[in-house]
Amino acid sequence: MSSAAADTPAEPDRAVTGAAYSPLYQQIKGLLLQSLDRGEWKPGEVIPSEFELAARFNVSQGTVRKAIDELAADNLLIRRQGKGTFVATHHEAKVRFRFLRLAPDDGHSTVSSSQLIDCRRVKAPIDVARLLDLPGSDAVVNVRRLLSFDNEPTILDDIWLPGSVFKGLTTESLTRYKGPLYALFESEYGVSMVRAEEKIKAVAATSSQAELLKIDAASPLLQVERVSFTYGDRPMELRRGLYLTSRFHYRNSLN
Repeated sequence: MSSAAADTPAEPDRAVTGAAYSPLYQQIKGLLLQSLDRGEWKPGEVIPSEFELAARFNVSQGTVRKAIDELAADNLLIRRQGKGTFVATHHEAKVRFRFLRLAPDDGHSTVSSSQLIDCRRVKAPIDVARLLDLPGSDAVVNVRRLLSFDNEPTILDDIWLPGSVFKGLTTESLTRYKGPLYALFESEYGVSMVRAEEKIKAVAATSSQAELLKIDAASPLLQVERVSFTYGDRPMELRRGLYLTSRFHYRNSLN
Protein backbone atom coordinates (compact mmCIF):
# COMPACT_ATOMS: atom_id res chain seq x y z
CA MET A 1 0.00 0.00 0.00
CA SER A 2 1.40 3.43 -0.92
CA SER A 3 1.96 6.03 1.77
CA ALA A 4 -0.69 8.26 0.18
CA ALA A 5 -3.29 5.52 0.41
CA ALA A 6 -2.21 4.62 3.92
CA ASP A 7 -2.98 8.14 5.14
CA THR A 8 -6.52 8.26 3.77
CA PRO A 9 -9.34 7.27 6.17
CA ALA A 10 -11.35 4.29 4.98
CA GLU A 11 -14.78 5.05 3.48
CA PRO A 12 -16.91 3.70 6.39
CA ASP A 13 -15.15 6.05 8.81
CA ARG A 14 -15.03 9.07 6.57
CA ALA A 15 -17.19 11.47 8.59
CA VAL A 16 -15.07 14.58 8.20
CA THR A 17 -15.48 15.34 4.51
CA GLY A 18 -15.91 19.03 5.27
CA ALA A 19 -12.50 19.11 6.93
CA ALA A 20 -10.65 18.27 3.72
CA TYR A 21 -8.00 20.88 4.36
CA SER A 22 -7.34 20.00 8.01
CA PRO A 23 -4.27 17.88 8.86
CA LEU A 24 -4.97 14.16 8.61
CA TYR A 25 -4.24 13.52 12.30
CA GLN A 26 -6.88 16.13 13.17
CA GLN A 27 -9.39 14.22 11.05
CA ILE A 28 -8.50 11.02 12.91
CA LYS A 29 -8.82 12.88 16.21
CA GLY A 30 -12.32 13.92 15.14
CA LEU A 31 -13.24 10.33 14.32
CA LEU A 32 -11.94 9.15 17.70
CA LEU A 33 -13.99 11.85 19.42
CA GLN A 34 -17.07 10.63 17.57
CA SER A 35 -16.45 7.11 18.87
CA LEU A 36 -16.05 8.45 22.41
CA ASP A 37 -19.25 10.48 22.05
CA ARG A 38 -21.17 7.41 20.85
CA GLY A 39 -19.92 5.47 23.86
CA GLU A 40 -18.06 2.93 21.76
CA TRP A 41 -15.39 2.95 24.49
CA LYS A 42 -16.64 3.66 28.00
CA PRO A 43 -14.81 5.75 30.63
CA GLY A 44 -12.04 3.63 32.16
CA GLU A 45 -11.95 1.18 29.23
CA VAL A 46 -8.91 0.56 27.05
CA ILE A 47 -9.22 1.69 23.43
CA PRO A 48 -7.87 -0.36 20.48
CA SER A 49 -4.12 -0.27 19.88
CA GLU A 50 -2.53 2.22 17.50
CA PHE A 51 -1.97 -0.67 15.09
CA GLU A 52 -5.66 -1.63 15.16
CA LEU A 53 -6.82 1.98 14.78
CA ALA A 54 -4.40 2.56 11.91
CA ALA A 55 -5.90 -0.45 10.10
CA ARG A 56 -9.43 0.70 10.88
CA PHE A 57 -8.90 4.20 9.48
CA ASN A 58 -6.46 3.11 6.78
CA VAL A 59 -3.74 5.51 7.94
CA SER A 60 -0.24 5.21 9.37
CA GLN A 61 0.38 4.45 13.04
CA GLY A 62 2.23 7.76 13.30
CA THR A 63 -0.93 9.60 12.29
CA VAL A 64 -2.97 7.72 14.89
CA ARG A 65 -0.29 8.32 17.52
CA LYS A 66 -0.36 12.09 16.92
CA ALA A 67 -4.17 12.14 17.25
CA ILE A 68 -4.00 10.14 20.49
CA ASP A 69 -1.25 12.41 21.82
CA GLU A 70 -3.56 15.41 21.44
CA LEU A 71 -6.46 13.62 23.12
CA ALA A 72 -4.14 12.65 25.97
CA ALA A 73 -2.96 16.26 26.28
CA ASP A 74 -6.65 17.25 26.49
CA ASN A 75 -7.08 14.73 29.35
CA LEU A 76 -9.61 12.73 27.33
CA LEU A 77 -7.35 9.68 27.07
CA ILE A 78 -4.74 8.36 29.50
CA ARG A 79 -1.67 6.40 28.41
CA ARG A 80 -0.44 3.67 30.75
CA GLN A 81 3.00 2.26 30.07
CA GLY A 82 2.77 -1.39 29.06
CA LYS A 83 -1.04 -1.47 29.42
CA GLY A 84 -2.40 0.68 26.61
CA THR A 85 -4.46 3.83 26.26
CA PHE A 86 -7.60 4.26 28.33
CA VAL A 87 -10.62 6.57 28.23
CA ALA A 88 -10.24 9.12 31.01
CA THR A 89 -12.70 8.78 33.88
CA HIS A 90 -13.62 11.19 36.66
CA HIS A 91 -13.29 8.27 39.08
CA GLU A 92 -9.50 8.66 38.76
CA ALA A 93 -7.72 11.19 40.98
CA LYS A 94 -5.83 12.66 38.00
CA VAL A 95 -9.09 13.61 36.29
CA ARG A 96 -11.33 14.01 39.34
CA PHE A 97 -10.00 17.42 40.35
CA ARG A 98 -9.20 18.60 36.84
CA PHE A 99 -11.57 21.58 37.01
CA LEU A 100 -10.95 22.49 40.66
CA ARG A 101 -8.24 25.15 40.62
CA LEU A 102 -8.32 26.16 44.27
CA ALA A 103 -5.06 25.39 46.08
CA PRO A 104 -3.99 25.99 49.71
CA ASP A 105 -1.57 28.86 50.24
CA ASP A 106 0.72 26.74 52.43
CA GLY A 107 0.86 23.89 49.89
CA HIS A 108 -0.33 21.28 52.38
CA SER A 109 -3.01 18.79 51.37
CA THR A 110 -6.48 19.27 52.84
CA VAL A 111 -9.42 17.00 53.66
CA SER A 112 -12.54 17.97 51.72
CA SER A 113 -16.20 17.39 52.55
CA SER A 114 -19.48 18.33 50.92
CA GLN A 115 -22.81 19.38 52.41
CA LEU A 116 -25.90 19.28 50.20
CA ILE A 117 -28.12 22.30 50.78
CA ASP A 118 -30.79 21.84 48.13
CA CYS A 119 -31.70 19.91 44.96
CA ARG A 120 -34.80 20.84 42.98
CA ARG A 121 -36.29 20.84 39.49
CA VAL A 122 -37.34 24.25 38.19
CA LYS A 123 -38.07 25.99 34.94
CA ALA A 124 -34.78 27.20 33.50
CA PRO A 125 -34.08 30.88 34.25
CA ILE A 126 -33.44 32.84 31.06
CA ASP A 127 -29.69 33.24 31.65
CA VAL A 128 -29.28 29.57 32.59
CA ALA A 129 -31.21 28.40 29.51
CA ARG A 130 -29.03 30.56 27.29
CA LEU A 131 -25.74 29.25 28.71
CA LEU A 132 -26.92 25.62 28.55
CA ASP A 133 -28.38 26.11 25.05
CA LEU A 134 -31.86 25.07 26.21
CA PRO A 135 -35.34 26.22 25.19
CA GLY A 136 -36.68 28.65 27.79
CA SER A 137 -39.50 26.27 28.68
CA ASP A 138 -37.16 23.40 29.63
CA ALA A 139 -36.69 22.21 33.20
CA VAL A 140 -33.31 22.21 34.90
CA VAL A 141 -31.99 20.57 38.06
CA ASN A 142 -30.57 23.11 40.50
CA VAL A 143 -28.13 21.75 43.08
CA ARG A 144 -26.74 23.88 45.88
CA ARG A 145 -23.94 22.61 48.07
CA LEU A 146 -21.25 23.78 50.45
CA LEU A 147 -17.68 22.47 50.15
CA SER A 148 -15.42 22.56 53.18
CA PHE A 149 -11.70 21.96 53.50
CA ASP A 150 -10.39 20.81 56.88
CA ASN A 151 -13.92 21.44 58.16
CA GLU A 152 -13.85 25.12 57.15
CA PRO A 153 -16.55 26.22 54.65
CA THR A 154 -14.74 27.39 51.53
CA ILE A 155 -16.89 27.07 48.36
CA LEU A 156 -20.61 27.71 47.91
CA ASP A 157 -21.68 26.06 44.65
CA ASP A 158 -24.84 26.74 42.65
CA ILE A 159 -25.11 24.07 39.92
CA TRP A 160 -27.57 23.95 37.00
CA LEU A 161 -28.08 20.83 34.85
CA PRO A 162 -30.42 20.00 31.91
CA GLY A 163 -33.48 18.34 33.42
CA SER A 164 -34.03 16.05 30.42
CA VAL A 165 -30.59 14.49 30.89
CA PHE A 166 -30.47 14.32 34.69
CA LYS A 167 -33.99 13.02 35.29
CA GLY A 168 -33.24 10.86 38.31
CA LEU A 169 -31.05 13.34 40.17
CA THR A 170 -32.69 14.03 43.54
CA THR A 171 -31.79 15.07 47.05
CA GLU A 172 -31.97 11.41 48.07
CA SER A 173 -29.64 10.16 45.32
CA LEU A 174 -27.12 12.92 46.01
CA THR A 175 -27.23 12.23 49.75
CA ARG A 176 -26.50 8.53 49.17
CA TYR A 177 -23.60 9.21 46.80
CA LYS A 178 -20.27 9.97 48.47
CA GLY A 179 -17.94 10.49 45.49
CA PRO A 180 -17.25 13.45 43.19
CA LEU A 181 -20.21 14.79 41.21
CA TYR A 182 -18.58 14.40 37.81
CA ALA A 183 -17.99 10.71 38.51
CA LEU A 184 -21.70 10.37 39.35
CA PHE A 185 -22.68 12.15 36.14
CA GLU A 186 -20.41 9.81 34.19
CA SER A 187 -21.50 6.50 35.72
CA GLU A 188 -25.22 7.16 36.23
CA TYR A 189 -26.10 9.50 33.37
CA GLY A 190 -23.46 8.74 30.74
CA VAL A 191 -22.23 12.34 30.72
CA SER A 192 -18.49 12.99 30.68
CA MET A 193 -17.39 16.58 31.24
CA VAL A 194 -14.44 17.03 28.90
CA ARG A 195 -13.77 20.77 28.92
CA ALA A 196 -14.92 23.96 30.61
CA GLU A 197 -15.01 27.72 30.14
CA GLU A 198 -14.80 30.03 33.14
CA LYS A 199 -15.38 33.67 34.02
CA ILE A 200 -13.91 35.00 37.26
CA LYS A 201 -14.52 38.21 39.19
CA ALA A 202 -14.45 39.58 42.74
CA VAL A 203 -17.74 40.05 44.60
CA ALA A 204 -18.93 40.87 48.12
CA ALA A 205 -20.79 38.22 50.13
CA THR A 206 -24.48 38.75 50.73
CA SER A 207 -25.83 38.15 54.22
CA SER A 208 -27.21 34.70 53.31
CA GLN A 209 -23.97 33.66 51.58
CA ALA A 210 -21.93 34.95 54.51
CA GLU A 211 -24.02 32.91 56.95
CA LEU A 212 -23.32 29.68 55.07
CA LEU A 213 -19.62 30.42 54.67
CA LYS A 214 -19.36 31.63 58.29
CA ILE A 215 -17.89 34.99 57.36
CA ASP A 216 -18.96 38.62 57.74
CA ALA A 217 -21.42 40.09 55.25
CA ALA A 218 -19.69 42.00 52.43
CA SER A 219 -16.51 39.94 52.86
CA PRO A 220 -14.61 39.55 49.55
CA LEU A 221 -15.25 36.38 47.56
CA LEU A 222 -14.01 35.05 44.24
CA GLN A 223 -16.95 34.27 41.95
CA VAL A 224 -16.24 31.57 39.35
CA GLU A 225 -18.84 30.91 36.66
CA ARG A 226 -18.09 27.72 34.75
CA VAL A 227 -19.86 26.14 31.79
CA SER A 228 -18.78 22.51 31.34
CA PHE A 229 -19.13 20.68 28.04
CA THR A 230 -19.36 17.04 27.01
CA TYR A 231 -18.27 15.63 23.65
CA GLY A 232 -19.45 17.57 20.63
CA ASP A 233 -19.12 20.82 22.59
CA ARG A 234 -22.55 20.36 24.14
CA PRO A 235 -22.98 22.38 27.37
CA MET A 236 -24.07 20.11 30.22
CA GLU A 237 -23.48 22.10 33.38
CA LEU A 238 -23.51 25.68 34.58
CA ARG A 239 -21.74 26.10 37.90
CA ARG A 240 -21.53 29.35 39.83
CA GLY A 241 -19.15 29.05 42.73
CA LEU A 242 -18.28 31.52 45.46
CA TYR A 243 -14.75 30.89 46.72
CA LEU A 244 -13.38 32.03 50.06
CA THR A 245 -9.69 32.75 49.47
CA SER A 246 -8.40 33.68 52.91
CA ARG A 247 -6.36 30.42 52.97
CA PHE A 248 -6.47 29.49 49.29
CA HIS A 249 -5.61 30.87 45.86
CA TYR A 250 -6.94 30.18 42.38
CA ARG A 251 -4.25 28.45 40.34
CA ASN A 252 -4.10 28.00 36.58
CA SER A 253 -1.46 26.86 34.11
CA LEU A 254 -1.01 28.75 30.85
CA ASN A 255 0.66 26.96 27.95
